[in-house]
Amino acid sequence: MARATCLCGAVEWELDAPFDLASHCHCSRCRKAHGAAFATYVAGAAAGFRLRGREHVVRWQSSPDLVRCFCDVCGSVVPGDAHDGRMFVPAGNFDGAPGVSPLAHIFVASKAPWIEIRDGLPQFDGYPPGFDVPVVADRAPVDAAGVVRGSCLCGAIAYVLDAPPSRAHNCYCRRCRKARSAAFASNLVTAADGVRFTRGADQRVGYTLPGAQRFGQVFCRSCGSPLPGIDRARDVAVVPMGSLDDDPGIRPSAHIFVASKAAWVEISDDLPQFLTSRPAS
Repeated sequence: MARATCLCGAVEWELDAPFDLASHCHCSRCRKAHGAAFATYVAGAAAGFRLRGREHVVRWQSSPDLVRCFCDVCGSVVPGDAHDGRMFVPAGNFDGAPGVSPLAHIFVASKAPWIEIRDGLPQFDGYPPGFDVPVVADRAPVDAAGVVRGSCLCGAIAYVLDAPPSRAHNCYCRRCRKARSAAFASNLVTAADGVRFTRGADQRVGYTLPGAQRFGQVFCRSCGSPLPGIDRARDVAVVPMGSLDDDPGIRPSAHIFVASKAAWVEISDDLPQFLTSRPAS
């Protein structure tokens, strides 16, 4: 059995072994929903799934055949409906090692330009062979040369970057994994005034983790997508790179908090790794 929770703990779930179909999904919808480079899901029999805190689960229909769910308190992705007798749960929320590792990268045709795949796992442009499931096409990009834009999955909220990013990194801390329901969080940092919301600013929900000096999450109240958090006291804006619609130009330059990395995550590139935070430059 594997136990998992959202960031705030309002929603908890369990899934009984054995698990299968573990994979990293790079589709644009998963990136938006998680605000991450990709989403990692693990499947198990629906009969072995149990969930508590259902009153905090918000459902949003992202496509004709898929409902995405999130916690209304903290915005973490939580499991949705069963498919063909299986429950697909986000691996980033596990409290311990589930005893299974991802077997492939799927929807790499939609991969973000700022992430590289070097772990040697099989890659598929869409679903792997044997899955007779309709594919929902990515949204056609709107030409906006010279502008770096971002948005939530449902489109209610949109923003632009008015200042260049100062840095970007991949964070493996437990809080980030729970918040993004993913293997790690990829964030870029810019000035507080470097993010300008062009639509739906009043649709944002903010959550601050009790007892944490700064950690929190901003998300769309309709679809749960993570969004930029602005800290004017420190003059920084932290932007979930999965929410970007355009290539920001910058790439993550380090892996941080790797001491907290999940056992099923492999770091296979040459970027610097830091056990905790990155030293101040």
